[in-house]
Amino acid sequence: MFAVTPKGVEQVAARELAALGAEEILPDAGGVHFQGDRALLYRANLELRTAERVLVFLREFSAATPEMLYNQVRRIDWLQYLRPHMTFAVNCVISKRGAPGGPNHSHFTALKIKDGIADDLRKRAGERPDVDVEAPDVRVHAYVLGKRCRLSLDATGEGLHRRGYRQATGAAPLKESLAAALLELSGWDGESPLVDPMCGAGTILLEAAARARGLAPGLGRERFGFMGWTDFDAALWARLVAEARARARATAPGPLLGFDRDGRAVEHAREAARALGVAGDARFEVQELAACAPPAGGRPGLLLTNPPYGVRLGAEGGLEALYRQLGDVLKQRFRGWRAGLLTTPDMAKHVGLKPSRRIPLFNGPIECRLLLYELY
Repeated sequence: MFAVTPKGVEQVAARELAALGAEEILPDAGGVHFQGDRALLYRANLELRTAERVLVFLREFSAATPEMLYNQVRRIDWLQYLRPHMTFAVNCVISKRGAPGGPNHSHFTALKIKDGIADDLRKRAGERPDVDVEAPDVRVHAYVLGKRCRLSLDATGEGLHRRGYRQATGAAPLKESLAAALLELSGWDGESPLVDPMCGAGTILLEAAARARGLAPGLGRERFGFMGWTDFDAALWARLVAEARARARATAPGPLLGFDRDGRAVEHAREAARALGVAGDARFEVQELAACAPPAGGRPGLLLTNPPYGVRLGAEGGLEALYRQLGDVLKQRFRGWRAGLLTTPDMAKHVGLKPSRRIPLFNGPIECRLLLYELY
């Protein structure tokens, strides 16, 4: 199997998989290879916080020409995975790292694979299955690197970052999987106070509350890709879900505070907290950055935030001043705390503090750094 992750998060996801009991764990660019049984496949989809989807390997082969690709696809017994009354779809990713000469157009490649699958089913069962690109019973994932193609079954369907608790977001929302990775990489222990002074739609705080409560991230979803497979074990899935619910704690131990100047974003965060069931754990308030301070009387904790970069939100003026103000708030009010900022390399220099670590990450296509500070 292969767990797809945001770039830079592979080692974090590998540790998650090890905790779930996976074997033969091998981090790679953009994800983690691992092995396990059907129960592990289900648990990976249910409980992984930092992965975006799980793929089950089928076959890898040479595909130097469209004809070779089509013929190799037909060498798989697709009746093991599909029936004529079921629907399917094919997603194709062509790596830019690959050597020239292989397939180089994802849509055309996906069509050739689709034809190979459909023709194989017609030969074996007498009928072709229908294609449904929106909600197929079976989704096939093709990864092309140069002249080689790897086919997998998509066990997840809609990305794992879609936890099911968010109905609305503000501009440039942070993916839940990346927010969960930030908490791990920053060393948050799940119990210390946590503050996000520019929380936006609250993703970091919501993921923190879910982790502190031990809420499996997949509990809020109604469907995963493997549920459409011919070998779906509903009884096993029900048992794993029941076990995950039984492990959840009633409350989060430490204060989790999110602030933002945008009242609409704060309301979205509150709505998501209610949907997730952590409204009593994560508190969101409308507040300017200049007023941010640690909770009174508490022990030192972590300030973790994803400030605007001026990339997807538009090149707005004043971002340098915002970062200087953030640095001043950290120096003047959060002494004894630790801090983590996810931002671009260009914006990091305006904070005015020397980070103890710089961790390269990608927020979607945007190259970023998680800057970690010890605020003595």
